[in-house]
Amino acid sequence: MQLQELKPVHKSKKRKRVGRGGKRGTYCGQGLKGQKARSGKRLKPAIREFIKRYPKLRGCRQKSTFTPIFGVVVNLDILEKRFGSDEKITPRILLEKGIMHRIKGRIPEVKILGKGEITKKLIIEDCQISKSAKEKIEKAGGVIK
Repeated sequence: MQLQELKPVHKSKKRKRVGRGGKRGTYCGQGLKGQKARSGKRLKPAIREFIKRYPKLRGCRQKSTFTPIFGVVVNLDILEKRFGSDEKITPRILLEKGIMHRIKGRIPEVKILGKGEITKKLIIEDCQISKSAKEKIEKAGGVIK
């Protein structure tokens, strides 16, 4: 006996073809009327019920996906309190002093705004600066790089 001569002992059973009339009667093995007896037999997905229950929000929903250009905003009055004269200010130094935190594991961009007064000479690097803050820093004798 060789491999190609092997044959199964039993006959292969034919698949039941449902929904085509014929010998199986009016309902063709599907039972009586109802959702499960319809063509395609598509049941309602379970997630649809959750979608229906979920509150629908109206209007533009860009707020949740909006990320600002500048990660952190720092005012001059904070720099006046936390830093001494002739100190260097960079995003990394602000992070070390605890003035800001990481955003998604990264050091965020910093923008310095002109709220408050400044009297100390500060050296500012790698930060965005508003016009009013720039005027006040230069007036106090600070340097912006």
